[in-house]
Amino acid sequence: MARDSASTSPAPKTKKVRWYHQVWEAFKMTREVDPSITWILLAVFVGILALGVVLGVVFDHVVYFLFLALPFALLGVMFILARRAEKAAYSRIEGQPGAALAALRTIRRGWTFPEEPVAIDPRTQDMVFRGIGRPGVVLVGEGPSGRVSRLLEAERKRTARVIPTVPITLLVVGTGEGQVALRKLPTELRKLKPKLTKQEVAEVAKRLTALGTARPPIPKGVDPMRARPDRKGMRGR
Repeated sequence: MARDSASTSPAPKTKKVRWYHQVWEAFKMTREVDPSITWILLAVFVGILALGVVLGVVFDHVVYFLFLALPFALLGVMFILARRAEKAAYSRIEGQPGAALAALRTIRRGWTFPEEPVAIDPRTQDMVFRGIGRPGVVLVGEGPSGRVSRLLEAERKRTARVIPTVPITLLVVGTGEGQVALRKLPTELRKLKPKLTKQEVAEVAKRLTALGTARPPIPKGVDPMRARPDRKGMRGR
C-alpha cells in the first residue's frame, strides 16, 4: 500500500529574518516619517570617522585610529536609528483609537494589559485601559483630559470597590499639561515602585477578572496588536 506523500513530506521551513533586514525595514519606516534621517545617519557616521582621522593625525597612527573609529561609527548610527525609529513608530499611531494600548503592550515584563478597554464612551470614543503589575493597578485614559477624567474616576471607584487596599494610579495620554506623551507612557509605568508581591498580583488579577472589560469593541482605526512600535532588532534603550 502506497504511503501518502503529503503525510510524510517535511513541514516547510520558516524563513529566518536576518537582523540587517530588520534594520532596513526600521530605516524605511523612519524615513517615511522623518525624511532627514538619511542625512542625520550619514553625518553621524562621517563625523565619528573624521574624529578618528584627527586622532590618528595627532598620534601619528591614522590607519589604526580609522579602523578603531569604524565600529564606533556603526554603533552611533544604530543608536540614532533606534531612537528615531521608536519615535517614528509612536508618531504613526498617535491620536488613533487604541494607541495607548499599543504603547503599553511594548512593556515586555511586569505588567499585564487586557486587549480591550475596561471602559469606553460610545459617543466620544474615549477609553480607559487597565494594567496590573507589582506597583498595583494603573488606569490609562485615552481622550481629552477634561472629558476622559470623568471616565477614569468612575473606573477608579469601580475598581477600588473590589480591591480597596491596592494602589491605583491614574494616567492620561496626551500632550497637554499633566498628561503623559504616548512614547513616554512605558517609561512612566517603569518608574512606579513595586508595592505587591507576585502572589498578591495574581490575587488582584483574579478579583478584577470579575469586573470584565468594556463590551463595546475598539472603534475602527488602529489595531493595537498590529500598531505597536516594531522594535525587533532595535534596542533604543
